[in-house]
Amino acid sequence: MNKFLFLPLLIISLSGTDIMKHSADDIIGRWMSTEKNLEVEVFKANNEYKARVVWFDDSDDKAEPTNVRCDKKNPHEELRSRKIVGMEVMHGLIYNEDKDEWHHGWIYDSSSGKTWNSKAWLKDGRLKVRGFWHFEFLGQTMSFDKVP
Repeated sequence: MNKFLFLPLLIISLSGTDIMKHSADDIIGRWMSTEKNLEVEVFKANNEYKARVVWFDDSDDKAEPTNVRCDKKNPHEELRSRKIVGMEVMHGLIYNEDKDEWHHGWIYDSSSGKTWNSKAWLKDGRLKVRGFWHFEFLGQTMSFDKVP
């Protein structure tokens, strides 16, 4: 084998990164944050991908357990009584096959009551979700592992 072809192939194989494309529905399912404090369910509705809260760690305030905690920081007063468990927190994601990512989405942060632009991608079997403000470098990424 030509040594000029062998070296790039060796580097790619040792890098441990995903080099194959995913299918659009690969993000569907339940995902637990790597911090083990949030579980979401990603689902498809029409042509977009959405996520809802399945569970979250309520150890920050045992007086308000998971099953009764509401969206009290929502900027819309009429939505402050909705429960966080079951709440849709991400919507609008569309799969971009060329970039192998889901983009043009929105993600809602109930701890601040703010909505951010979002995108998602899979890397090494882990779901990465980035919330950002207009520009991707102005944001934060969360990682999730698939729940069996």
